Amino acid sequence: MSSTKNKTPEYEILGDTIDTIRYLEHGFPSDLVRWHAHDDYELHLIVSTKGKVFVGDYIGSFSPGQIILVGPRLPHNWVCQNDQDPVDVRDMAIRFDHQSFSEGMKIIPEFSELLPLLAKAKSGIEFLDLDLNELIRRFQEIRDAQGLSKLLSTLSLLHRLANCQNYRLLSTAQIDQKTSEVQQRKINTVVDYVSQYYGDEISLSTAAELIGMSDSHFSRFFKKATGNRFIEFVNRVRISRACNLLAETDSQIATICFQVGFNNIANFNRRFHELKGVTPREFRSQQLNNNDMEIEH
Repeated sequence: MSSTKNKTPEYEILGDTIDTIRYLEHGFPSDLVRWHAHDDYELHLIVSTKGKVFVGDYIGSFSPGQIILVGPRLPHNWVCQNDQDPVDVRDMAIRFDHQSFSEGMKIIPEFSELLPLLAKAKSGIEFLDLDLNELIRRFQEIRDAQGLSKLLSTLSLLHRLANCQNYRLLSTAQIDQKTSEVQQRKINTVVDYVSQYYGDEISLSTAAELIGMSDSHFSRFFKKATGNRFIEFVNRVRISRACNLLAETDSQIATICFQVGFNNIANFNRRFHELKGVTPREFRSQQLNNNDMEIEH
């Protein structure tokens, strides 16, 4: 896991790094494509490539036009599919910190209109059905601007997103922002492990051992830091991946059940219904109906 002591920049940072608003971008492949978290908000736009996106306990798909606002310390990563050709720019991103906005609200009350948006970002928020060309134009405008012009362009974009009615929250795990840097790295280690090995048997003891804690200490630590018991978090990751497979493949439900790490279908169906409010079969049917409606339009 990366830390603030790591001298390798996470992105190519364009412009003055002391600005309130920082524009960042990178291509693919890149050493910068990795599981990470940071203290800033990050508005992340995919402009090319396809693959899997990981935000907290959420696993989904990404393609050009996906735009997600990730809150402070929420781990995330975008992993391209294996046959992806190199590209010069895959990601366009804008970063800003909470303190700048919270202090600004004391002077400019209108900033408070963005508070609901920033609150949702703790879970990661994906905005849907926005025009890619418009988004690229806005990000380029912010990239090329300086000083007050950059801030105003960013506020305009955030205001647009704050009024977007078509969105979805991604992660049920919200990292406690009071955790220290050391604690954050431990959480990242565990979340990264679960995101990689959700299809295998995962025990609390194994996770605790990863970060040098006793089982009981780890259980309390993880619950406090993420708001989830460890087994709840594992199940959410597995169900999130199952949703992805149900929507994108023709695999049998039983096959998906075992593929994402459940060892019996009854438990899989029960956990799926608890989290999604429908059965796996009903979920797949809903996705097919949604796809048919999109084709008709």
